[in-house]
Amino acid sequence: MKLAAVGSNCIDYYTNIGGGTGYPGGGPVNMAVYTVRLGGQASYIGPVGDDPGGEMMRQAIAGKGVDVSHLYTKPGATAVSQVTLVDGERVFGDYDEGVLAEYRLSDGDLDFVCTHDMVICDLWGKVEGQFAALKARGMKTAFDCATRPEDPAAQTAIPYTDYLFFSSDDGDTPALRETIRALWEKGPKLVTAMLGVEGSICFDGSEFHRFGIVPCDHVVDSMGAGDSYIAGFLYALQDGKPILACMRAGAACATETLGYFGGW
Repeated sequence: MKLAAVGSNCIDYYTNIGGGTGYPGGGPVNMAVYTVRLGGQASYIGPVGDDPGGEMMRQAIAGKGVDVSHLYTKPGATAVSQVTLVDGERVFGDYDEGVLAEYRLSDGDLDFVCTHDMVICDLWGKVEGQFAALKARGMKTAFDCATRPEDPAAQTAIPYTDYLFFSSDDGDTPALRETIRALWEKGPKLVTAMLGVEGSICFDGSEFHRFGIVPCDHVVDSMGAGDSYIAGFLYALQDGKPILACMRAGAACATETLGYFGGW
């Protein structure tokens, strides 16, 4: 598995830890790190600012074995997400996208992405409009809608997405299954809803697959749990595993992430 993770990165700034502590993160960055953790290869493609946060991001990502040859330093601020930790659950505050605001993949970036097995972006990555071009070039595509599959950015990417993910707190309900089916009808091969402690549900166009969780002995911080589920799922999928095995792999990867502060 060689993953191209594109778009958003940010400093997850925990306001109530040590008087304020920043950890490197952002969905695609997390997924790249987890893919390497699983034994694969990954590149992160995107911008950071020319501030201390940007340098921290670069060193941290590279230190995890992720290819940063297409991580760019731009004049300005690195994206920051304010986070408060409450009983192991992260509560998000303000988000400043910094140099990500005007991000777009260059022609060279597109060529580089196409040297990978799969590309993934999330809701904040700014490249949803380029998924059509990536799909036209034969790339396998994945997109994380977070909790907002109805968001315009997600709606732009969905018709050109092979593997679609989103998160929901509603549990496995008839309404959720209707939403999943409606999303699948827009083009993806698989649509997966991550349901927290209730596990996950995946629709392949003919069948809904359900999987629970891999128990975690001690939950420290849920930051990155969804991202690690996606990385584990895609890693197993690229390895030819059946859907339930991919869901189990995603759940196991998420459980490992629950055991420490920050995304990784």
